[in-house]
Amino acid sequence: MTGVQTCALPIFYLVRHGEATSKEQNSECPLTESGAKDVEQIAAWFTSTRLHVDEIRHSGKSRAQQTAEIFAQHLGLPELPAETPGLNPNDDVQPMADSLRRESKSLMLVGHLPFMERLVRYLVVGDAEQTIVNFDAAGVVVLQRDDDRWSIVCALSPQLLGSVAR
Repeated sequence: MTGVQTCALPIFYLVRHGEATSKEQNSECPLTESGAKDVEQIAAWFTSTRLHVDEIRHSGKSRAQQTAEIFAQHLGLPELPAETPGLNPNDDVQPMADSLRRESKSLMLVGHLPFMERLVRYLVVGDAEQTIVNFDAAGVVVLQRDDDRWSIVCALSPQLLGSVAR
């Protein structure tokens, strides 16, 4: 079999924003130059793999919005990423998990720690406190849902891509 295979099941890309400035440097905490470069690197990799994303949603914080916009630009999405409640650092994961269970589109969610790690934990093992994955800045965890079962398809960080490129 040749070509890119498509899957009827939705894929969810959970992304931690890139490295951000401190609140002391800038109260909006935008991406640092290094953080933006890391996001660019990961987004370029996604483009090269032909992974499909229907929509990107972010928390609304500047660092998450910038990260989402970089991905949208690389992926050639026609619509700007949408600000979505429930993706902030200390939000409860239950409402987002319930929302994802009803989704039929492949989504990319861009958010923060500890929320993103807790969401993966909750979806995969049913316990938001059990450690199963760590998110680096600009890291991505790809999940797939089959009925009510969730599995991690892959996890990627800029450091991993950097070591592959050397």
